[in-house]
Amino acid sequence: MEPGPKVLLVEDEPLLSELLTDALTDKGFAVHAAPNADGALELLRSGVDVDIMFTDIDLGDGMDGAQLARIAREIRPMLPIIYASGRRSLGDFRTVSRSTFLPKPYTLNQVDATIARYLQRERAA
Repeated sequence: MEPGPKVLLVEDEPLLSELLTDALTDKGFAVHAAPNADGALELLRSGVDVDIMFTDIDLGDGMDGAQLARIAREIRPMLPIIYASGRRSLGDFRTVSRSTFLPKPYTLNQVDATIARYLQRERAA
């Protein structure tokens, strides 16, 4: 069986991270989870293979998801990004090109569908 799309999940809430990781894995995705921006950058710099990054905007201490996306694009210029937030809206932060936004609260099916749809659109481009 061929491995599914590889997702870099950046979520600082441990329970939500675990829930998303389990749900996406059940849907066939390979998930690399990071609890914060520094962890995500460490994974990207290590050369881990990812097809898309799904990041919360509010990551607690340190840089937020919008700052993370800009640095991630310096490392991986073609990496698609999905932002998520329950506290901020799309106009509240600067996004990178080839990105999309998923407002919280979201369902696990919305996360799965958004990632799958976005990857499909990226492959068609």
